[in-house]
Amino acid sequence: MADRDKVFAGSIPKRYDTLMVPLIFEAYAADLAMLVANTSPISVLETAAGTGALTRALAPKLSADARYAVTDLNQPMLDYAASRQTIDRRIEWRKADALDLPFDDASFDVVCCQFGAMFFPDRIAGYAEARRVLTPGGRFVFNVWDRIEDNHFADEVTHAIGTLFPHDPPRFLARTPHGYHDVAQIREDLRRAGFTHIEIETREKVSCAASARDAATAYCLGTPLRNEIETRDASALELATDRATQAISRRHGEGPVSGKIQAHVIVATG
Repeated sequence: MADRDKVFAGSIPKRYDTLMVPLIFEAYAADLAMLVANTSPISVLETAAGTGALTRALAPKLSADARYAVTDLNQPMLDYAASRQTIDRRIEWRKADALDLPFDDASFDVVCCQFGAMFFPDRIAGYAEARRVLTPGGRFVFNVWDRIEDNHFADEVTHAIGTLFPHDPPRFLARTPHGYHDVAQIREDLRRAGFTHIEIETREKVSCAASARDAATAYCLGTPLRNEIETRDASALELATDRATQAISRRHGEGPVSGKIQAHVIVATG
């Protein structure tokens, strides 16, 4: 993964939260929150929390005496997440690297991560850290996106913007968010990290936006794809968004649009 894929700074955190979260993240956050909460954990660690979509879904489901540590390596994203959350004495906000967690062994009943594992530079190390801080029998609950072809808007945006830069097409979406989709590889990485019981379910949902323009804007301005476009041509951002809008509207029509999204949901113990 390129270092620039991890840069969520400037206006991206706010646009990510206001555009991308309702477009593709909220439905999966609700699923993950239910999976985490269904065993009534007393201590929960969230890694790669981003702007807090999972945090907002999960916190109301935890008991009044629960401990909830919410972490992310990217301080602007974590700051934005904290600003969106109501004051909650159970939550500890902490900048932390998922590959080098600042917590003792066997500290948490559950470690959860919403669409963050794809960004780990060493996934086996990240999984091993999750296992290290889990109590015996604790669960690692996380999700990752399936291949880009099964996520319509992301695929259409990628192809559309590629036409602007045919000799160096921006591939952030295919490379990173949708680049870790092989179920066999996920299982193998978890086993190598020490997990022995692994459940993976592929879940299809529908992504909805008020218009093709809204969906295109979410991807072009609310993710590090923006960095890739501006690196190639700082003046091309509006044109890229126009191309992405046209691609989405050609397939999904004018007015409100909807498209397939698909992800793998994983629960690992060991």
